[in-house]
Amino acid sequence: METEPSSCLAPASRPIIPASERLISVVSGCYNEEENIRECYLQVKKVFAEIGRYRYEHIFIDNGSKDRTAAILREIAAEDKNVKVILNARNFGHIRSGYHAMLQARGDAIISLVSDLQDPPELIKDFITKWEEGFLMVIAVKQESEESIIFFTIRRAYYELVARLAEIELNKNATGFGLYDRRFVEILKEIDDPYPYFRGLVSEVGLPSTKIHYIQPARKRGITSNNFYRLYDMAMLGITNHTKVPLRLATLLGFAISIISFCVAIIYVVLKLLFWQQFSLGLAPLVVGLFFFGSVQLFFIGILGEYIGAIHTQVLKRPHVVELERINF
Repeated sequence: METEPSSCLAPASRPIIPASERLISVVSGCYNEEENIRECYLQVKKVFAEIGRYRYEHIFIDNGSKDRTAAILREIAAEDKNVKVILNARNFGHIRSGYHAMLQARGDAIISLVSDLQDPPELIKDFITKWEEGFLMVIAVKQESEESIIFFTIRRAYYELVARLAEIELNKNATGFGLYDRRFVEILKEIDDPYPYFRGLVSEVGLPSTKIHYIQPARKRGITSNNFYRLYDMAMLGITNHTKVPLRLATLLGFAISIISFCVAIIYVVLKLLFWQQFSLGLAPLVVGLFFFGSVQLFFIGILGEYIGAIHTQVLKRPHVVELERINF
């Protein structure tokens, strides 16, 4: 584990409040995590028992699980009043669900922690230490991962691409795992984004921050619910929220292709006039050109559709989730 302070932002001053009076909120989203949920709870409880100087609440938000996750959460909440549970009416997706739970937290600092134990709970100690130094955001960054090398390489390439395209400086290989001061959460409430790209909002707000590098452990139990569509959805969300480059690229590429096409047409006319009998136009160049231009048009129509879809989501302004039940609130 390594720490990296922000190069341009200094720690912020904070009113002095006794640690025993401060509340730390840990927020964990879950969907079909019956094999991990109790272990996640126990590890977080152990960490705060070792720290000893803070009150804490652990908020679990269940996104309409089909297994025994909700039943196990009820059992844990009955045993420990520090555990609070939100049960969603259905699966609203991990983007909206976890964000909604963070907005419900009452803590002076909020820690985002996934329930599949791929975010090491022991890093909470380091988060709090940096928070006590005055940083309003402590961002965990994956230095390496024990997951499939193929998926990690693809994710790293994606983060690199978005970081290069974005109009702000994004944190590469950051999943949202980290600690965020109460001030940050209040700003999120003012932004009121119905479909947020949380990692981008962290950079967009720009409060004093520091980074902690860690090695992400492999998932020990259960199967991830993230399929190709969900990963694609998050990838496009990051692009449409933070850059207009694809839209401008369509204009520039269209202009460049039109110039190239004009030059090729002139060359063909000249060759045909000089070698009328020997030079044959043929169908192959026409077919290849037709499919090439058609594919380019479809690609950028799809890009345009993604931006329109993002606008459509913002205009609808639907709630992040619909709660079925709250426990221990």
